[in-house]
Amino acid sequence: MIIDSLKNLSNYAALNPWFKQAVEFVASHDLSTLQPGKIVLDPDNLIVNVNKIGIKTPDAAKLETHRQFIDIQIPVSGPETMGYTLADTLPSSHYDADNDIAFYPGLADEYFNLVPGMFAVFFPSDGHAPGITPTGLTKIIIKVRV
Repeated sequence: MIIDSLKNLSNYAALNPWFKQAVEFVASHDLSTLQPGKIVLDPDNLIVNVNKIGIKTPDAAKLETHRQFIDIQIPVSGPETMGYTLADTLPSSHYDADNDIAFYPGLADEYFNLVPGMFAVFFPSDGHAPGITPTGLTKIIIKVRV
């Protein structure tokens, strides 16, 4: 997992062949003006989801992991709390290959806060419980092929 300021996002462009294009997308767009929906930059490798999240408590935020994609998550309109648990410590769970997601019961081991201007990167080794917010928010989730 990575937590950092958006101004440092370009420092991570070499982590993955698709990160560079993700970094360029973020740098070339005003994220606050993007409308909810999906922006396909490369159909099999790089997708930008603009989501509106309603009020969500830690109890309602399900832990999840992905196998085929890395998430770059960016809160846009307000603060967001996210849970984190090492995937290796999570119990066995059904993996939905069509949607590249597995969900897990229980609460995360740790929680942290992001504010607009920050981002978090979750790799397949990172269990995460995103979208915790007392007021709702708009966020960007960039799905990057592993």
